[in-house]
Parts: sequence; C-alpha cells; structure tokens
Amino acid sequence: MAVDDKYISYRTYLVAFIIFVMAIAVAVKLTNIQWVDGDHYRELAKERTVRNFVIPANKGNVYSADGSLLATSIPNYAIRFDAVAPSTENFEKNVKSLADSLGFMFKKSSSTIQNELRKAREHKNRYYLIAQKLSYTQYMKIKGFPLFNLGAYKGGIIIEQKTIREHPIGKIAERTIGYERTMLNGVSDGKGIEWAFREYLNGKDGKILKQKIAKGQWKPIRDVNEVEPQDGYDIISTIDVYIQDIAHHALLKQLEEYEADHGCVVVMETKTGQIKAISNLGRATDGTYYETTNYAYAESHEPGSTFKLVDLIAILEDKVADTSTVYDSRKGIITYYGRKVRDSHDGGYGKISLARGFELSSNTVMVQAVYDNYKNNPSKFVNHVNSLGLNKKLGLAFKGEGVPYIPQPSDKKHWSNVSLPWMAFGYGVSVTPLQTLTLYNAIANNGVMVKPMLVTEVKEWDKTIKKYNTEVTNSKICSDETLRKIQAVLANVVKKGTASKLYTKDFPMAGKTGTAAVNYAKNGGVDKHYASSFVGYFPVNDPKYSCIVVVHKPNTANNNYYGADVAGPVFKRIAQKIFTETPSTNVIKKLDRPNPKQDNSYNEYYAKVEKKQNVIPNVKGMPGMDAVALLENLGLKVKAVGTGKVKSQSLQAGQNIVKDSSIQLELL
Repeated sequence: MAVDDKYISYRTYLVAFIIFVMAIAVAVKLTNIQWVDGDHYRELAKERTVRNFVIPANKGNVYSADGSLLATSIPNYAIRFDAVAPSTENFEKNVKSLADSLGFMFKKSSSTIQNELRKAREHKNRYYLIAQKLSYTQYMKIKGFPLFNLGAYKGGIIIEQKTIREHPIGKIAERTIGYERTMLNGVSDGKGIEWAFREYLNGKDGKILKQKIAKGQWKPIRDVNEVEPQDGYDIISTIDVYIQDIAHHALLKQLEEYEADHGCVVVMETKTGQIKAISNLGRATDGTYYETTNYAYAESHEPGSTFKLVDLIAILEDKVADTSTVYDSRKGIITYYGRKVRDSHDGGYGKISLARGFELSSNTVMVQAVYDNYKNNPSKFVNHVNSLGLNKKLGLAFKGEGVPYIPQPSDKKHWSNVSLPWMAFGYGVSVTPLQTLTLYNAIANNGVMVKPMLVTEVKEWDKTIKKYNTEVTNSKICSDETLRKIQAVLANVVKKGTASKLYTKDFPMAGKTGTAAVNYAKNGGVDKHYASSFVGYFPVNDPKYSCIVVVHKPNTANNNYYGADVAGPVFKRIAQKIFTETPSTNVIKKLDRPNPKQDNSYNEYYAKVEKKQNVIPNVKGMPGMDAVALLENLGLKVKAVGTGKVKSQSLQAGQNIVKDSSIQLELL
C-alpha cells in the first residue's frame, strides 16, 4: 500500500512540475507578445480591422485646339448576380418581373433569361454575369429592376465599376492621342499624348482610413480623407478636329484606291509649328485601315527626291552654281563607280538648267550638280545637311522617334565613293516624314525653322499650369536670296514640273514630289517596293500650312506609283478642302474667282473663304462626325444621339446662329 502511495506521489509531483513548466512557458510567451512582439501583433490586428483605401484621382481630359474632346474617362459598369443571396420568397416573387425587364432592355427572350437565372440559383452561382460595359444610365435602370432593387443582401445584385478611357471622335488620330496601360508584369507602358503627358493627366491618388465592421464591410473612420486625391490636369493639343477629319479621309481614300500597305499625312501650321492634323494608317489582313504606328514620327527611311531640296540649299548658299546653270542630263543615265543613276523619264531631258532639273526631278542633273561641286570636299556638303538638323532627332516629348541617318565623310567604315552622289537624290540617307516636313516648313516660313509641336497648354479648368510656345530651332536656314529662288522653283514644280497635274491657277501650291525604291538591296530586290511622297505648303503667296503625304507600297499594276500620282492628290484634296470647303461652303459658291494678275487678289480670296457663315447649315445625310465638326466650328454646342448619318437636326437650316446655342442631331 505504501509503495502505491509513493508511486502516486511521484506522479503528482511530475504533473505539478509539468504544469509549472507550462505556466512559465505561457508567462514567457505572454511577456514576449506584450513587450517583445507587441508592436508587431498590434499592427497586424490594426491592419485586419483598420486599413487605408486608395481614392483614385480623376484623370484629365485631352482636348483639340478648338475645344473638342479627344480623350476622356467615363465610368463603365458590370452587373452580376449572387443567386444564393435572395430568399426563396423574394426570388420567386420577383424573378419573372426581373427577366421581363432585362429582356426588354437587351432585346432578349424573357423566358430564356428566367431559365438562366433559375439555373444560376440551382447551381448556387454567386457571380453570374447579367451585363457588362454598361453606361451610368443603364446601370441605374438595372439597379431599379425588381429583385435587384432590394440591394446586395436581399436582391443579390453585385455592381462592379471601372473607369475606361474613351475617344469621342472615334479612331481618327487614335495613335497620336495614344494610351497608357499596365502590362501583365505590372510595368506601365503607352504611346502618344496620353503617355508623354501622363504625369499631368493622371493626378495623384488619395487615401481614406476605414474600419472593418460586420459582414466584411468597411466604414470610414472619420469624415475627412487621410490624403485628398488631386485630379489630373487637362491637355490642350494642337489638333484641329476639322482639318484632322479632312486629312484622315483624304489619306484613307488614296490608300484604298492604291491598295497600299500604309501611309501618313501631317498638316502643320507654318508660323507656329503646331500640328493641326496627323494621320497614320496601316492595312490590316482584311484590307481595312487603322491607326497602329505613328509612321510620320517613327518611320525613318530613304526619302528619295524630296531630299533634293538640301542639294539646292547647299549649292545656292555656296554659290558654286545658280538656278540658271545648265547641265546635260546625258540621255537619262549617268554612271558613278560602276553604279548607274537613272532619270524616270527615258532618254533624259537634254540640256536643262539646274532649276528645271529640280522641277522635273532629274536625278542625273541634281547628282551632277552635287558631285561635281563637292567631290573634292564632301564634308562641305554634308555640313549643310547637318546644319539643317537632319542628322539628329527632332527631340519631341513622345517616345519612339525614328533614328535619322546621314553618312559622314569622317566615318570611313560607312562612307564610300558613291555616298555623295547617292545622297544627292535621296538614297543612302534616312529621315522621318516629320523631319522632311520641318525642313520644307522652314522654306514656307521665310527661312525660320520651328520645332513641330502637338501640345500647347496644360490646364486646370480655366487656369494655365504650363504653356508651350513655338520653339525656333534655326532662325535662318539660308539667305533671303537663296530662299526666294527656292520658293520660286518649288512653286514651278506644281505649275509646270512633276506635280503639274495638281496645278490650279485659283489656288497656287508649292512643293516637291518624291518616289523612293524601298528594300531594293534586300533579297536580290524581291521585296522591292515604292514609297510615294509629296511635301509642300499652301497657299504660295502667304503660306499658312505645310503638309507631307507618304504612301508606302502602292499597287504598281498600272506602273503608276509616282509621288505626283499617289501622294499628290491627297495633298491637293487637303489644301483645297481647308480653304474652299470649310464650314462657309455656301459663301464660297457665291465668290467671284480672283484675277491672278491683281497683286492682292489671292489674299482677298483667302480672307473671304475663311469667313464663317452666320446661319445654321443643313447637315441631314452627312456622316455624324463631319456634321459635329462643322457645327462646332460655327460655335454651336452639339449633342449627337446614335451612330451613322444625320437623320434630323433640332435647329432648322437657314435660321440665324445664336452664340453658345445647342443643337441635337439624331443619327441613324
């Protein structure tokens, strides 16, 4: 018996010892929790019950120069259904009415929708999609439908909202307006104005402190935010919606007619360098065209004959020849170091002046003029090219600018005996269309070279945050004497040269055609195609705009791929529409044609055609976008309902325009 008592005592002591050790361990742990790890656990508890939530800032808008909205953020809604949430009574009582309402809104069978809702409830689907990509008006309607009007817990409605970026004018200038996106790896990326000016557009997100309450809901702890969100600023671009529309459709028409691969057009205001229109269209596999790459800015390629302007500037500035200097075109073929330079006209042009050689785009004449005068000192010629800025990027705020290439005589690895003659007719060099336009614009601007610009202002409502002024990159690219001679020759290119098909005495234009063979040295010439271009300015007497058109890979079935035939008509269409088919169309038809012999007739003509009519035009039957652009240019506030062409207008044609009045268009 004593042995048993002793054994029991040992067991009791052992148990007591274990309990004592456990008590010490608990005490140590509590001490650690309280004093050593206390801050960590208190912070963890706080995170699970109190949390900072992000308040997204409203992104700024992008506007055109005339105040039209180019890019804006709008809420987009998706409605889902938690089929388990409603009670059986509420579900059965309202499901048919809900199905009827949804069927009427989305033009679907009510019975089909009801079956889908019942199936979702049967399968206990807590995230059934009802509709997505809804506007705010549609969302509010659905929210008031039977069953859904009971709320999230009784009616099972789940509302998801996200903000999407919309371009109200559609796909036109989409590539230039651009975008900002977040890649799968979390890295942000983008293009165009939206990306280049994201720091202004995006604003700064705010923060609000919330506490977790019942049923997983979060409630703000106080009435004020921890950090107030700062809305993004608005960007005012240089784009003119009306000119943009003209340029887009003029380019599109020509690309479709020639089944070209891609093309671009840029219209620039001569004095300021403001880009009023820029369109970049590429061909899709189905034959349609859309904006995908900013070819005007990003595509650096051999320009062909439009580069001959550099020849003329260098030769006249150095006075090594004059526009009257005569050259023999040598029956259209001249050979340098075993490589032939040919004229597009078989047999050449005989003996002609340098000016006439430029007007007819004679390769043999222009190459001789450059090679004969600079072969012993090619650096002198190349220095002219460099002084015009063609050897470096324009340096705009946008990423992806094409890299120009001008061979330098000091670079023995890339300079060869044929480098100089080949440069003279636009080969062996590479520039972007926007660089070429900048050079020709300087001629139109009396020798002042200005940097192209796409944004004029950053604004917060009516307050200017930052203003971008015209930047002069070269105050005088050549002497006045050289300038006058070149301006005369460029006018003659249209009047009696390679672009004579574009000439009209009532609307004088100046410019240069270009036709460059592309990929002629790759794969034995199998991939060879042409880039047809025209660059110039208008009107000749008082240039207001310069413009370049480049069309790549036009269909050559009819051997009709020259710049004058492919790109020239686009230039002419744009120029004439800007000045003769503005919103004052009715006024223009009553104008007397100017007499070219009178000194000031052209200026008077242009002043007249730019006058705006003071009555409401008839826009019925016009494409919606054209009608909106026309009416907004007249100072009206336009609301368009629907898509397609104008079926009716709320203000009748012919009545006087009242400033800031509104007009509603019904489209069908």
